[in-house]
Amino acid sequence: MKTETLQTKPLAKAEHAHPVRGYVLVVDDEEHNRDLLRDSLEALGYEIGEAADGKQAFQSVLARQPDVILLDIMMPGQDGFEICQQLKNDPATSAIPILMITALSDREERVAGVAAGANDFLTKPLDIQDLTLRVRNAVQLRKLYTEVQQERERADRLLYDVLPPAIAVRMKHGETNIADFHPDVTVMTIDVVGFTSLCDHIGAAQVVDLLNEIFSTFDECVSRRGLEKIKTIGDGYMVAGGLAIRRSDHTEAIAKLAFDLGAELERLNHDYHTSLNIRTGISAGSVIGGVIGRKKFNYDLWGTTVNAACRLESQAEAGTILVSDSAYERLKGKYRLARKDQVRLKGLEEVSVYQLLGPI
Repeated sequence: MKTETLQTKPLAKAEHAHPVRGYVLVVDDEEHNRDLLRDSLEALGYEIGEAADGKQAFQSVLARQPDVILLDIMMPGQDGFEICQQLKNDPATSAIPILMITALSDREERVAGVAAGANDFLTKPLDIQDLTLRVRNAVQLRKLYTEVQQERERADRLLYDVLPPAIAVRMKHGETNIADFHPDVTVMTIDVVGFTSLCDHIGAAQVVDLLNEIFSTFDECVSRRGLEKIKTIGDGYMVAGGLAIRRSDHTEAIAKLAFDLGAELERLNHDYHTSLNIRTGISAGSVIGGVIGRKKFNYDLWGTTVNAACRLESQAEAGTILVSDSAYERLKGKYRLARKDQVRLKGLEEVSVYQLLGPI
């Protein structure tokens, strides 16, 4: 049966430090010990939580993660080693600093604590000055870790914003030279007609706000269709299907997206009292995809399929969707298509061009 309670050495009068405030969870089955630690740390500005055993400790951590845990070793049921090891083995709680409190100073016990994942040790009787310094350091360590994690999460979000998700994952895992051949994809390029002239009549902030609203809406449509936004250039927009997510219906999904975007732009025109339109080019075939840049990354596509989509978009009239013969072969029987005259596209041979009119 455990009878030992904490004793403390008085804090030196010269101590005027103001430790970084934080939330400390005290885990000890002896109420007297918890009271002593709580009173000492609360006087220095810390917020204190208490737990009398492992079960209460886990419940408390689940409800709110502390900045540091003061964990007594000698407790009935689960001892401090078991509690520490369980917390350290859980990725959700492994970063919480744990300071183990013990009346023993033998090497074996400290080795067992290190093996369980303890960050530091405090030996009874406790020196309050030593306690507060160690708690302060542990809290600072926890806050530094949190800041680093937040920065990493912001960097990850930025990476996912500028790159397709599958490419972002590969770069996070250390790939630097990403270049892939994709034998069967569909590429769509869009130009927002009328936006350039609108820029001459509205302020810079309005230009950016409107274009951001348009492209953010387009992004949502792309995501719903399970496709991938590749990039924006000025008031141009490129999407692909069949890259990271291999699917046999990527051309049909791109066609559906083209009509989605037209409908969304009509809605935005009504909301913003504008008269913008889009012209669209779609082509299917093989592409090369890769990341370029060493500091500012950019994912792009190259090849005849991309060139064809871009040339078709430039040939399209406002409000129309032109598709190449390769895309036509995949859409016929499902969509109404009107054949246009054969067109010689810059840098390409003469090709058959079709206007996409809508689903059958």
